[in-house]
Amino acid sequence: MFNRLTATLLASTLLTGTAWAETTIKAVMHSGLRVLDPVITTAHITRNHAYMIYDVLIAQDSEFQPQPQMADWTVSDDKLTYTFTLRDGLSFHDGAPVTAADAVASLQRWAQKDAGGQIIMDRTASLESTDDKTITWMLTEPFVPMLDVLSKQSALPPFIMPARVAATSADEAITDYTGSGPFRFVEAEFQPGLTVVYEKFDDYVPREEPADWMAGGKVVNVDRVEWVNMPDVQTAVNALSGGEIDYIEAMQVDLIPLLEGDPNIVVETREPTGMQTMVRMNFLHPPFDNQEVRQAALKAIQQEPVLAAMVGNPDYYQVCGAILGCGTPLESATGSETLTEGGGAEAARAQLEAAGYDGTPVVLMAPTDMVALATQPVVVSQMLREAGFEVELQPMDWQTLVTRRASQAAPAEGGWNVFITNWMVPEISNPISNPMLNGRGDDAWFGWPTDETIEGLKESFIDAADAETQVQVAGEIQAHALDAGLLIPLGQYTLPQARRTTITEMINSPVPVFWGLQKTE
Repeated sequence: MFNRLTATLLASTLLTGTAWAETTIKAVMHSGLRVLDPVITTAHITRNHAYMIYDVLIAQDSEFQPQPQMADWTVSDDKLTYTFTLRDGLSFHDGAPVTAADAVASLQRWAQKDAGGQIIMDRTASLESTDDKTITWMLTEPFVPMLDVLSKQSALPPFIMPARVAATSADEAITDYTGSGPFRFVEAEFQPGLTVVYEKFDDYVPREEPADWMAGGKVVNVDRVEWVNMPDVQTAVNALSGGEIDYIEAMQVDLIPLLEGDPNIVVETREPTGMQTMVRMNFLHPPFDNQEVRQAALKAIQQEPVLAAMVGNPDYYQVCGAILGCGTPLESATGSETLTEGGGAEAARAQLEAAGYDGTPVVLMAPTDMVALATQPVVVSQMLREAGFEVELQPMDWQTLVTRRASQAAPAEGGWNVFITNWMVPEISNPISNPMLNGRGDDAWFGWPTDETIEGLKESFIDAADAETQVQVAGEIQAHALDAGLLIPLGQYTLPQARRTTITEMINSPVPVFWGLQKTE
């Protein structure tokens, strides 16, 4: 598009006789990108991609407070009607204006898959566009965390797409990647799992407020961003040292000494809240369709060996049995004693035998190309074997796992029994939006538990009269989640990032973003 910026740059070039140099950031992210639809997967790499090319109605700042992004809002006195008004200057990458109809269609598709969105829809009387810029959302009863769910930064943020794209079934992947965010996806240069390219969207109009986590003005100061996949971290470290790349999202802790003393590189921890790693079992197929067997798996696993193998340096990890995260207002360690203190192996063997386990192989999917997920499957599989499980460890790349975990097929027919994943602590700290606590069967997160008790406990949490009652209910949720085997928490950790000193002004947020930063030569 020939706009004012293009004309200015061309005039400058003609006057000076010099060519304009394009500013490009080359980054190695924690995984290659294959799945491009941020509704059908909660994979962080897909979420990161979505923040590049889409925008959201409202977003959380570093105080976890909802702030206007694409829209401002008002709430009726009875807390039943939320009115969102789109700000001026919003346009999609194809030049079409963003309308309220686009937002409504996007929210409806998102709510089919998101745990918090599903609960909102249970209480929705209507969701409609009353004019081109106004979205009116009417509830049947108050839902106190409404704005918190709509502004959350991860585990399916409600990204806004064109209505024609949002019309795609929530069970099918989109094929049109038109967004309205600060970057434009260059589909012609996309090599799945290898390279992703983004270009600055010149017609994006940032908010005037300073950037703060995912809120505020998304001001882009570079022309192009390239994500280059390097599964071998040593290769990435060498490339960073040699100036071939600018940034590594996830550093392997034992490789940090290779970069120490290099004045051109900064190693830092930019994730302020930490991550939780955890086991997810498949409730649909033997042996984990049996609660007694799931409880045996819980008793068989101990966190410390997993974290030590994964991270190595205890400065970067924390034994933590709280499913809602340690250091959070709703932290509870009820039922996690064997995880955090050990001593459950003998009980695990006895319970597995009492449950009538017949030696059915446990298919454990093991990603080999991610620093933050490569070691846990190996350690966990050994612990399960010691308790009497037959374990079939199946290595694959993370994007293959992300695709395969959506299959409900039997393990022998391309399905699975277990995989290990990681979540940011803010994603899991609220039981309403924690995907692992969704008990809606086929509409739940991968693993598909049907659990009326957890759904009832979440309703009690929503209706709690005060914070003290919420803490009490959160403790009940903790106890039930571990008893039912909805997940097995493996502890918390942080992984540092590395960048060349030519990259400055990076926003300190749990989600790596490429607006705000600058690159100097």
